[in-house]
Order: sequence, then C-alpha cells, then structure tokens
Amino acid sequence: MVSTAPYGAWESPIGSALAASHDGRPEFVGAVGEEVWWTEPRPAEGGRRTLVRLRADGTEQSLLPAPWNVRSRVIEYGGLPWTAVPRAQGGPLAVFVDFADQRLYAYEPDAPGAPGPRPLTPLSAVGAGLRWADAEIHLERGEVWCVLEEFTGDAPTDVRRVIAAVPLDGSAAEDGGAIRELTDDRSRFVTGPKLSPDGTRALWIAWDHPAMPWDGTAVMVADVTEDGRLTGAHRVVGGSVESVAQAEWAYDGSLIIASDRSGWWNLYRISPEDGRATALCPRAEEFGGPLWKIGCRWFAPMPSGLIAVVHGRGTTALGVLDPETGELCDAAGPWTEWAPSLAVTGTRVVGVAASPRSGYQVVELDTATGRTRVTGARHHDPVDPAYYPEPQIRIFTGPGGREIHAHIYPPHSPDHTAPPGELPPYVVWAHGGPTGHAPLVLDLEVAYFTSRGIGVAEVNYGGSTGYGREYRNRLRGQWGVVDVEDCAAVAEALAAEGTADGERLAIRGGSAGGWTAAVSLATTDVYACGTVIYPVLDPASWAAENGTHDFESRYLDGLIGPPGEVPGRYRDRSPLHNAHRITAPFVLLQGLDDVICPPEQSARFVEEMAGRGVRHAYIAFEGEGHGFRRADTMTRALEAELSLYAQTFGVAAPGVPVLELAK
Repeated sequence: MVSTAPYGAWESPIGSALAASHDGRPEFVGAVGEEVWWTEPRPAEGGRRTLVRLRADGTEQSLLPAPWNVRSRVIEYGGLPWTAVPRAQGGPLAVFVDFADQRLYAYEPDAPGAPGPRPLTPLSAVGAGLRWADAEIHLERGEVWCVLEEFTGDAPTDVRRVIAAVPLDGSAAEDGGAIRELTDDRSRFVTGPKLSPDGTRALWIAWDHPAMPWDGTAVMVADVTEDGRLTGAHRVVGGSVESVAQAEWAYDGSLIIASDRSGWWNLYRISPEDGRATALCPRAEEFGGPLWKIGCRWFAPMPSGLIAVVHGRGTTALGVLDPETGELCDAAGPWTEWAPSLAVTGTRVVGVAASPRSGYQVVELDTATGRTRVTGARHHDPVDPAYYPEPQIRIFTGPGGREIHAHIYPPHSPDHTAPPGELPPYVVWAHGGPTGHAPLVLDLEVAYFTSRGIGVAEVNYGGSTGYGREYRNRLRGQWGVVDVEDCAAVAEALAAEGTADGERLAIRGGSAGGWTAAVSLATTDVYACGTVIYPVLDPASWAAENGTHDFESRYLDGLIGPPGEVPGRYRDRSPLHNAHRITAPFVLLQGLDDVICPPEQSARFVEEMAGRGVRHAYIAFEGEGHGFRRADTMTRALEAELSLYAQTFGVAAPGVPVLELAK
C-alpha cells in the first residue's frame, strides 16, 4: 500500500550500512592467459582491496586473504598495482603492491604448498619510502619493469620518479642496489614502460610541473639494448599544450595514442620515427580521459589489428574500431559508463562497466561473435530495484548562456507519495577532481536519499571531463567561480521550473567538490545547508610548500592562477577566510590520515566557525585518508548527512541517529 508522507521522511530499505557495503568498484582488469584478474574492494574488511582471479571455468577466487591490500600510493591516487603472466610450469606469476608498506611482492598462487607472497623490493627509512606502479613482467630478463617513486626527504615534494627494473629473484628485497634505474629523473612524472612487439624499443608518457596530465604530456620512446638498458630516449609526440592520455604499441610496430590535439581525446596512429600522425576516427567525443591514476587504459590494440575503445560524450560505450576504415561498432548492452580499464585476450575484450540499473561489473565482449556478457563481480540487487532512482540527462543554461550538463535523480519510492502540492528538497552534488565527472550509473548513496524523498542533482559543471577540452578549460583561473555558478544555476533552475523546493536546497561534495560546496555556502544564498567532505578550504596554504602531495602541488596554478601573481584570488575565494559569510548549517567530514587535503585545514575552519551561531558538526575519522573506504565510516557519514538535511528541511528521518549540531 502506498502511504502519504512528507518528502525526506519516507522509510526505505536502502540503509546506510547497505549503501556502504556496496561502495567501491572492481578496477584494473587484466588478462593472464585465458584468465581475467582484477582488484576488488572489501569495505567490511577495513577497506582493503583484494586481487580476484576469474578462472577459465567461470569461478571467481580471491587470491589474497586479509590483511593483504593490493593498492599503490604512487602520486597518492595510485596506479595499476599488479601484473601477472602465465607460465608453462608452476602456474601464473603475479607481482603486486601491498598498501601497508608499498613494497612489490611476487606471488605464485598455484605453486606446491601455496607459499605466501615474497617481497621483491626493500623498505626505505626516508620520507614516505619507495612506491611502485604500472608494472610489466619480463620473464626472459628475470625482471619486472615499472614506475619507481622514491622519496628523498620528509617533505611531500621531496620525491623523484623513474622507470626501474626489479629482479624477480628477490635479491633487491634487502639490497636496493640490485634495482636498475632505466631512466633518469629529468621528468617529474612518468608512466610504466611498454615494450614494442619486437622488444627493441620502449615507450612511456612523461610530464612536468606545473602541467597536470590533462594539460600537456609527452610520449617518450627509447631503444632497448641487448643487456636491457634504455638509450636514446626522445619525445615523439605531445607537449605543453597537448594531452596524450595513453600510448600503446600496435602489433605492426607503430604507435597508437589518445591525444586531445583536436580539442577531443581522439585516436591517432603515430610513426615512431618522425611523429607523423594519422587520425583514426575523428569525432567530437572522447576516446581518453584524465590520467588520475598511472595505468589507466581507454583503448587496447587487438591481435587482429582492430582496437577496442572506450568512447563517448558524457556517457561512454565500448566499441571496436577498424583503424583502416574508421568504422566503429559498439557493443550491445545497457552500460552507460566504462571505466578506463581494458584487457584483451585473443578475440575477447574485458572491461569494467556500470549502468543506471547496475553497479560496476566485469564485462566481456567476444568480437568473434559480437556477444557481450557479465563475467565477474556480478551485480546483485540487495533490494527491489523498484527503489532505484530513474535518472534524467539534462542540459541547463548558465551565465552567459553556457551549457551545463547534469544528471537529475527525482525522489522515488514504490511505497510513498508526498502530500499534494509539496515540492521535494534537492541536494546538488559537486563531483571531485575537479577535472573529472559524475558518471551516469547506479549509486546506492544516491538511492539512499532519493528513496527517502530527497532529490539529487549531479552537476558536471564547467571544467568536467567528457565534453571536450574547451568545456574542460572553462575552469582555468575560475575554480571557485564557474563551478559554483554552474551548481547554483542548476539548483535555481530546478526550483524555477517547479521540480524542487527552492527553500530546501542543499549542496554536498568531496575533495574538490568539498571546495565547491564550501565556497557555495560562503558566496551564495541558494542553499539551506551543505555537506563538506575532505575539502580544500584554504587554497593559499594548500598551494604553499608542503601544503599537499606532489602530484597536485601545482594544480592551482591552472585552476586559480600562480599564487605569486594573483594572491588576492586565493584569499577572496577561500572558504576559510570567508567563514564569517556562512550562515547555513553544515556538516564537515574529514579523514585524519588524509595527505591530499590535510585535516589541519578542516580543524582551522571549525575553529573559525566556533561561536558564530551557525549550526554545524565536525566529524573526523581515524584511519581514513582521502576517500572513505571503511564500511563503518561510510555508514556514519551517510547518517550524519541525512540527519543534517532532516533537521534543516523540517522532517523526521526514520531510524537515523540525530546529529548534534553545535553553534
């Protein structure tokens, strides 16, 4: 029976613990012979990630028990943390990074007696130690080649990155001198090396401060000598104003790259000798994305000469491209978001995909038959899908007539309806990055709110990816302006058209989205309250020496401007320095182990708000970094957020602890 209750007061089977237990997604899929492997989250096991093996008979196996945690900290956001190869005898050999000590480990899961992982690399007493990512095993050389991130001091920017070769025999576990550095450290950032089909050349991507990888990168190529050295390294393509997101060897020895030289990340065939480029499928859509993690893969050459590609505009699809004709054929299926993780084995392409009705799953396309099917990490509906929201893809108009892309999730429940004439409250979600986007997929955190009668508007504000470089560049020098204006424009449009209650609008975001939420509370009167999660609150101190980690330490040069040239912008846009302008209630959620957005900023902000008469709560989580991973943390965070909305919107949230708000 359908009952009538105010928006925001509906009962729902999608509880906070349920939403938390489904947080995270499979990642870093790879082919090991005929098998497919990937990493998978375990929120209930301290937020660790395990390595999952899908055997040829279709059975899944978690290869590593707790507390093993397959996750790299290279550039803090991490990168491809494992690699494996099949062997004629002894079964596969895997090499992975364990999060706890960041060492490389070798593991032979099929070896007699099932010996545990053995370390390949040493610990370091200097700074944050030695870290590894994006590895390839070379059995014939007895080595694994990968990115080495070495800290040379205690400061987060006391770091160098090179491509290195680590012996597989374990000799470097106690003797770091056994590690061979294959490149120098003239480039601040590098990806892992990829050998050409004939083994005579290697390629990698490099870039330097102040550029981020979506600003400008270079594809480097070097010769490989018989004794395994890299010589004659030189730039083949790319530069300060061209972002190459991925580069691969084709089976004929040419290069395939995803470059945004046209204004969109498109695919090109590149001559490694002279850099001559041929566009393979010129379209006003993306065939690449932002390189937030080392080892992302949006395309994969196939032995047949075809290329598997993730592509799209806003949403994405998996397709197969014939580079000779430019013909692109998409796989059938309901998926609207494909992660930048592809693997190829024979005629099969494997990726990670989700839809508005399913979470992320491991999906396989057999190009010989055209059949697409889910093969791993299968989605299981924990509740009746009737409680899931139905998203609307919308384009709104912002200041100056600019387009703003958004996904609107109206309140929805099969059990409840609102009283006649009542308009629902809405929460505007600002995604992180900010060079990123909100995907069109099932998210139980969204459903947690919509099934209770609170709408959600995910805004892909100017600066988001998926809509070309021009859209992405709208945020250059305008962070804290364009993102704030775009979110407000969507919120106000929903109110003006009668979709949302204009007196009951909220904003929430994490990381860069936390900045947008905090700035919005300080500079607009659109929102009745807000949720601010592990945010940037003082850009000047964040951009100062040792203010954050090395990867993003010059990010604000592009987002706001060089600090020495425009210091006024930093102060004028800072939520910390504009705390006196905040009048709306808020909750601030922060991990105490966060090295990207340090908790000191949140602590200073709360001190600044004390005694101002603004209702607020600050919840700090021990053992959590940038991005909550533990089920108990995510449960408490969701309940605190819902309680804030219920108190502000004047409704009762059934079964949710009341959040104490201080003044």
